Amino acid sequence: MATQWSALLLTCRRGHGGVSALQRELEVRRLRGGLGPRPPALLLAVEDPWAHLGSGGATLNALLVAAEHLSARAGYTVVTADVLRDARILILHMGRDFSFDDCGRAFTCLPAEEPGAAAEALVCNLDSLLGTMTHRLCVGSPPGVWVCSTDMLLTVPSTPGGMTEEDFVKGGGDASVRNARSVLWTALRGFPLSMACIPNASYDYMSASASDHIRSLTVLPGSASHLRFCKTAHSHVDQPCLLEDGSSVTNCLLEGAVQLAAGSVIQHSHLQGPLVIGSGCLLSGLNVDSSPALRGCPLRDIVLQGHHVRLRDLPCRVFTLTGRLDDWQSPVEKATYLNMPWAEFFQRTGIREGDLWDAEMPRRTRCLLSARLFPVLHAREELGLQDVLWLLGLATVASEQLARWRTAWRMSWQELLPCLDTEAELNARQALFFLQGQRKVRRVLLGRQDSSLLPLARSAVHEGYHKALLGTLDEVASTASDAGIAARALACIAEVLGCMAQGEGGLRSGPAANREWASAFGLLESGDIAGGVRELAAERQKWMSRPALLVRAARHYEGAEQILVRQAVMSSCQFITVEQVELPPLGHWVQVVCPARLDLSGGWSDTPPITYEHGGAVVDVAVLVDGCRPIGARVRRIAQPELRLVSLSGTPRSEVVAELVCQELEHLQDYCQPHAPGALLKAAFICTRVVQFPSQTPLRAQLMENFGGGFEVHTWSKLPHGSGLGTSSILAGAVMASLYQAAGKAASTESLIHDVLHLEQRLTTGGGWQDQVGGLVPGIKIGRSKAQLPLRVEVEQILVPDGFTQTLNNHLLLVYTGKTRLARNLLQDVVRNWYARLPSIVQNADALVSNAEECAQALRQGDLQLLGKCLDCYWQQKKCMAPGCEPLAVGRMMDALRPYVYGQCLAGAGGGGFLYILTKAPQQKEALHQILADTEGLGNFSIHSIEVDTGGFSVEVVGCDMKDSAHPGGDRAV
Repeated sequence: MATQWSALLLTCRRGHGGVSALQRELEVRRLRGGLGPRPPALLLAVEDPWAHLGSGGATLNALLVAAEHLSARAGYTVVTADVLRDARILILHMGRDFSFDDCGRAFTCLPAEEPGAAAEALVCNLDSLLGTMTHRLCVGSPPGVWVCSTDMLLTVPSTPGGMTEEDFVKGGGDASVRNARSVLWTALRGFPLSMACIPNASYDYMSASASDHIRSLTVLPGSASHLRFCKTAHSHVDQPCLLEDGSSVTNCLLEGAVQLAAGSVIQHSHLQGPLVIGSGCLLSGLNVDSSPALRGCPLRDIVLQGHHVRLRDLPCRVFTLTGRLDDWQSPVEKATYLNMPWAEFFQRTGIREGDLWDAEMPRRTRCLLSARLFPVLHAREELGLQDVLWLLGLATVASEQLARWRTAWRMSWQELLPCLDTEAELNARQALFFLQGQRKVRRVLLGRQDSSLLPLARSAVHEGYHKALLGTLDEVASTASDAGIAARALACIAEVLGCMAQGEGGLRSGPAANREWASAFGLLESGDIAGGVRELAAERQKWMSRPALLVRAARHYEGAEQILVRQAVMSSCQFITVEQVELPPLGHWVQVVCPARLDLSGGWSDTPPITYEHGGAVVDVAVLVDGCRPIGARVRRIAQPELRLVSLSGTPRSEVVAELVCQELEHLQDYCQPHAPGALLKAAFICTRVVQFPSQTPLRAQLMENFGGGFEVHTWSKLPHGSGLGTSSILAGAVMASLYQAAGKAASTESLIHDVLHLEQRLTTGGGWQDQVGGLVPGIKIGRSKAQLPLRVEVEQILVPDGFTQTLNNHLLLVYTGKTRLARNLLQDVVRNWYARLPSIVQNADALVSNAEECAQALRQGDLQLLGKCLDCYWQQKKCMAPGCEPLAVGRMMDALRPYVYGQCLAGAGGGGFLYILTKAPQQKEALHQILADTEGLGNFSIHSIEVDTGGFSVEVVGCDMKDSAHPGGDRAV
């Protein structure tokens, strides 16, 4: 288990600058969750009290600061050492200046990303060290103080090894070394100190050697703990770019044709091609204005850096240029500059020793570190990258270049070091990080990639870049090629607004019906996505002042997203074909009776937007419950030009539960409100185009002109509400099939499947396609949809071995749990998590589809045991997709049944309703009923038999019944 730090302190030298920026960087680690199971209570950047304090003094000072803060948090008014007794404190020393990174070794960026981080940020050596200390070295340690340097790259294997005396002594080499080791072991064992050798660990000091540093950034160690090392980390690289294997790009924006050779590194740079960068190079801190100077300048084995420097109160940019093999401190006679002897450099450029060093400086102290090579300011001209690139001496040096260089105020690297502006450098890196992050947003959304943008959104909000991110999302949404991309962009905006609320302001789930947003919603509904997005953005500005308003704005963005999801799903309408057939006689009932369905695997992959962004596959079985088809509808034409909508309690001739008469078009306008009386039936009349809505023609006139009268519709279901057996969608299919027939039309089963998708989007209940596939297509089948628009569902019958259908009938049982299913609440969370592309959700979507294909294969083979394994796997996948879908009582029920079943799963989305079980022995209804009856805490339950329905739904014209008792006064229609 990871160490829980009480305090984490980062010490920095006096005058290093940017303490506030370093504090901010530490807070980013708190945000991203990289500090152990819970972030430390105390997180501080501590400046040394005076220069040249040393690491020992810095440690004592940091401990004093920690004691002060922990004492204050504990309620003491003076410092007390008691607060340190149970504390676990980690002190990290920033160390000395570093030639290749202005922010020091601790904040040297690595070519790595942290996939599991809650917030996205650059990965520095500090992050690697924190991960190693927290999750590897300090695991299980008692309270105390750990002190760690940051001037090395520390790699520790996942399982550190112990060390015995024999191993320690024998590993020393010759006899003298072994004797010394024996003495050390004996002497140190007398102290309360333990020693350990960690096999395969490595301690790589970050030296002043450019070759070593470049190698450490290009020879990637592979995955280590929580980090993923990669060639391009937190960077946007245009397609024309060519990055050879063995190169590394971190926190960069590379546009156009940029070629990077193996063994070279680019960091914190925005460059525009065409550019060719040879091997052995390190480029860092170059902005886009540097690109023209680099074009046509062949670079090889050089280190080129841009620096933020502050001279008193004057900020400026300085560029330094050195060679990969240069030695910073060797005297001129023995050293090189730009990988050539100094004498050759002087000859190529015309520079003299007197230009670089004062005459009184002894020759033995003249070295690259003290050479005033780098122009900082010029009295008449603006300096740029070209003012150091000419030092390469790659072409004939013009006298103007030399004169310009000589008349500039120049500084040596030794003089520049105290003037480096750490805060400005960190700010510049952050700005570039979010600039390339905006490109990432475009790339991910427009490329339909499964990368999560939520960590980037959290970082943008934390660092104050949310406005830029929102602007990018507005741009993507308004220019997207289809409604699906635009919907995801709007969902991302909702996430940003939610992050800005910082957990306050109430729940995101809630109404989105404020009239101030109605204009934007209207534009989206009409198909004007660009106009709707502009209206949304304008309205959003009024809701940014406090958390409660931010949450309500997020709700409305999710409402807007749902409008676009509906439009994307409605692309399936092109797969609906309806033919004209003979109109049944007035008063004759057209009756459709349907089976229920069991989803055996793959559910949720059929749910928009998952189904058209990822692709879906669901194995369904049409089933009779207790020997009958439990869902049905019937329709007849009546003489009166009105719509009579009747809901029955359970059978075609049961008592009336609800009756509604619609005589005007206005009576249909609430068809899109799922809880409105008769909403599903009203939507069915509109989606089948039996009634035109909206229309200038009154309802009565439409009905008389087209059908010579109105319609009466009866619906029923013998299943309880929220059963999980697909009732509402199958009922919608039954209503539409009977309504088409009664209106003199006919639609194929494929058309009905897409028709129900259309209806549920118009009804605003959402939902996928598996229910209607399960109930309208007979037997055992697998439905599939591809990751594309328009959305099309294709169904394949699964051919099982002879006799296997009866085997299933003997081994399948339904258990009604007595618990209400919460599918609608679950759906909203699942869609939100999918749009966030949480890695666990994306992986689970893959697993759902692959498990569906495996389930289909188990059925083809007639393998009950493998089928049961697929059912159990499916239930775990459902719980991953929608945490909380297993009520406590259902968990008890499943535990009690587990020894007697091959597999079990709650039907539908979970949360309650029916549990279906595949028993090990046949005909187990009575035996299992007794087992559940003897189990405490289950409440009311019932067990039902099920059979595979191989016939499918039936359509029947039953004629005119003058004595129909299903409707009081039913003979009025004749």
